[in-house]
Amino acid sequence: MTFRNVSLVVFSFIFYAWGEPLWIILMLFSSFFDYFNGLLIEKWRNTPKSKIMLWFSIIGNLALLMSFKYGGFIWDNINYWIPLPFARPTNTLPIGISFYTFQTISYCVDVYRGEVKAQRNLISFMLFVSVFHQLVAGPIVRYKIVADEIDNRKVNWQDISEGISRFCFGLFKKVVIANTAGALVAKYLDAGFYDLSSYEAWFGITMFSIQIYFDFSGYSDMAIGLGRMFGFHYGENFRHPYAAISVADFYKRWHMTLGAFFRDYVYIPLGGNRSNQLRNIMVVWLLTGLWHGASWNFVLWGFYFGCIMIVEKLLEKYLKKTPKFIRHIYTLILIIFSRAIFYFVDFGKLKDFIGKLFASKKPIGDGFAADVWGHVFFFALVVLLCIPWDEIYKKGSKPYENGTMVLSYTRPVLSILLLLLCTIMLVDATYNPFIYFRF
Repeated sequence: MTFRNVSLVVFSFIFYAWGEPLWIILMLFSSFFDYFNGLLIEKWRNTPKSKIMLWFSIIGNLALLMSFKYGGFIWDNINYWIPLPFARPTNTLPIGISFYTFQTISYCVDVYRGEVKAQRNLISFMLFVSVFHQLVAGPIVRYKIVADEIDNRKVNWQDISEGISRFCFGLFKKVVIANTAGALVAKYLDAGFYDLSSYEAWFGITMFSIQIYFDFSGYSDMAIGLGRMFGFHYGENFRHPYAAISVADFYKRWHMTLGAFFRDYVYIPLGGNRSNQLRNIMVVWLLTGLWHGASWNFVLWGFYFGCIMIVEKLLEKYLKKTPKFIRHIYTLILIIFSRAIFYFVDFGKLKDFIGKLFASKKPIGDGFAADVWGHVFFFALVVLLCIPWDEIYKKGSKPYENGTMVLSYTRPVLSILLLLLCTIMLVDATYNPFIYFRF
């Protein structure tokens, strides 16, 4: 197992260095920093020294994250009021820094709580921090989920088969669905939205909603699939969010590992449901907004959802009496509208675009109908992929069993076809954005 772990660490660092070799130094520092912090936290458990080391880890990790991700944002806001005597920090952002920073913070907290034992093998800990499957786009992997598999994992043909299928499906979601939607986003939101009608503005932001979901969930599927091939079983990160019947339900299904992180390490320590619940909800959502980016639009995005979550909590008993179809429609409208806040960093552009959504007097452009009718089968496929079929056909029911049996025979052929289709599209494509590079 030692040889396998060393090999995986080496290739993980090569993978990371392929995009930005300089920031290997930062990842190595994070690995050594929290490796020794974890050992000291465990050594001095139940003493003041242990708590000091925990805060040393948290503050050190957040200081690094703020320096690289939020340095320019902080400088801009201070300099706006008080001219600073030094130059603005550069906006160089190491890929995946938010993901592996949160992972190492959660590790030290769990060691402090006694939920896991400190990892004494440095190579094993470096593997936890650097494993390439989920390094650049998540999901956020908690140490206690993979602790045993780091040193005792076993690979079998079933895991390899299911991992390949999951990877191919994730690649399909990214290349075929997300990139197709992304091309429409670029056309309607980037290329001068000032001439858009309200219909076209809603179409563009709906396409962005599709793009961001299939892009991010596609990367998560690929990471989960690769993990399975190597003997790791990561937690799910998405569970049919566009089938949600409330905004709270949506975010129980969307980026689930991030939601679990804020629940366990921020919301519950603040008091959770026991005290100051509404304040705790708002704090979590403001932090969630900041996590997504160093810009005021992300703070506004977090405040927007914090307010919605509070309103839903206060009106919970009335919402439960509302028909599910109505709740589903209102959820989709609120979510799609929020993508405008997420998309436009500049508040001036955001204001103008919201005006287009609700009060545009522009006529529909000549190419709009062609774009809609030319993508009818694409839209149908999106709808089919958003339907929670596994929730409709529960395990144990005959339709589910029959579907599972059919899938077991067709999965290899389907995976090959998806891989070929994605390869053809990638070779021919000039548009292949990576939305989550900023994280």
